[in-house]
Amino acid sequence: MAWVVLIVSGVFEAVWATALGRSAGLTKLWPSVLFFTALAASMGGLAYAMKTLPTGTSYAVWVGVGASLAVVYGMATGAEPFSFLRAALIAGLVGCIVGLKLVA
Repeated sequence: MAWVVLIVSGVFEAVWATALGRSAGLTKLWPSVLFFTALAASMGGLAYAMKTLPTGTSYAVWVGVGASLAVVYGMATGAEPFSFLRAALIAGLVGCIVGLKLVA
């Protein structure tokens, strides 16, 4: 169960990072509300997962999931440029996240 919560909290990390970028320095209401809501859910999930999973592994997976989803979202919306090299590097990051789960 801790792994599922950790992955979901990584998804919320991508949400809060994206919302923070759209909040214009926390000056736009709804992106700011989404930022704080997703931040609380993300941190709460990370804290829950770290009760049973090692700290380093938990943090690496949480950051990796959030970062990879934020970049994929950015490329999908056109906010970030797409290239096959970027896609391959994100795939490598996801492979490393899976590897951490397999060796844990």
